[in-house]
Amino acid sequence: MQQVLPQSFIDSLAGLPGFEKDKFTDVHENTEQVTSIRLNPLKPTPATNDLPVANTVPWCGSGRYLSARPSFTLDPVFHGGAYYAQEASSMFVDHIVKEIYRNQAPPKRVLDLCAAPGGKSTLLAAALPGSFIVSNEVIKTRVGMLSENISKWGSDHVIVTNNDPKDFKKLPGYFDLMVVDAPCSGSGLFRKDVAAINEWSEANVEMCSLRQQRILTDTIGSLKEGGFLIYSTCSYSMQEDEEICDWIINQFQLQPVKINIDPSWAIVETISKKNAATGYRFYPDKVQGEGFFIACFRQTNPVDNFYGYHNKVAVAPKQIQSIVKPFLKNFDDYLISDQKEIVIASLKKWEEEIATISNTLNVRKSGVAIGTVKGKDLIPHHELALSHLLSNDIPAVNLAKEDALKYLRRQDLVFENEKKGWTICRFGDINLGWMKVLPNRVNNYYPPNWRILKA
Repeated sequence: MQQVLPQSFIDSLAGLPGFEKDKFTDVHENTEQVTSIRLNPLKPTPATNDLPVANTVPWCGSGRYLSARPSFTLDPVFHGGAYYAQEASSMFVDHIVKEIYRNQAPPKRVLDLCAAPGGKSTLLAAALPGSFIVSNEVIKTRVGMLSENISKWGSDHVIVTNNDPKDFKKLPGYFDLMVVDAPCSGSGLFRKDVAAINEWSEANVEMCSLRQQRILTDTIGSLKEGGFLIYSTCSYSMQEDEEICDWIINQFQLQPVKINIDPSWAIVETISKKNAATGYRFYPDKVQGEGFFIACFRQTNPVDNFYGYHNKVAVAPKQIQSIVKPFLKNFDDYLISDQKEIVIASLKKWEEEIATISNTLNVRKSGVAIGTVKGKDLIPHHELALSHLLSNDIPAVNLAKEDALKYLRRQDLVFENEKKGWTICRFGDINLGWMKVLPNRVNNYYPPNWRILKA
């Protein structure tokens, strides 16, 4: 798709590390967009019949480039959370996490501050399966999509919150790792979002830089001594990238962290002018990916620590727990609570963290929703079907693609020989959701607000 970049924008990039004007403008005018996905390690790898996998993203072992962009909407395993469609450059977070924790214990508590729609949170959930992850989004209208993507991913160690960055001042020294993918002027995504080109201006860059400083000022105090900050933008602007790195060091005395990279990846290593902080620039004329900037820092200063709440999570009555138990594997690892008539399973190991976050922040999703108890029966929740908590003893049926799409459209299905009762619908051994087989019909329990509307 041919694009005309504003001359003022091109002029603003002159002298940036790695910027080559002719190659940069050419890739925006002539090159097709790159499509990439990241596989979910907790779910079966989808067959490549309908997914044109080309090769692996070099800095992320679970990342895959596709030779063509498929209709994700019409791929059943996409709805089952077998993979996440994510821009390849931003998957570099996976490499940074593996590098900084290569020779030390993984972080206990992780914050993804600007999380929607969920790309980096699901990446962190996969890369750090033993960590407690707070996935926060400040914009209320985006929290629903974030929660949906976390649910599809099937994680039981992620809690979704809807808070302004200033609210995290109530959690001093709490997190071992913070990821701040800051709101920015968006110039790195011009190839994917042509409309954004007309919105770019030097005034908007300045406004974004000030917003980034406010966000970091509000939240860096919640990073514990020895903890890491990963800062990123999808902007090329030095004001939002290297100059913010220098500002972080001047303002908070964080220590920049250099990350080992393979020269063949063609990622541009950049050094900030004032404090020699190392950052990494991604240019679409050099890498298979869009424009991106990322840097890592370590908190080496003593900070006040938050000691948490020690109250317990209220557990459901034994009768409810006995009804739920047959649906779960590793039942004893979970706290079973009844929240607003929905039974929730949360990992016992994170009870204190769950209590702390619930008492401090606006929680929108916690644990895995198991279902609603009606009398002596459980109406299972869609989240349970997509999670790894589901018992292997639950009946399941693998659908042909045509029937899988019917199911995802919430249309009627017909089965003659299936066992009566609650049954999991699958496609390619990947769970899609629930149906209930009755003597004379099949009830489709796919969530109405998730159904495919596309013909």
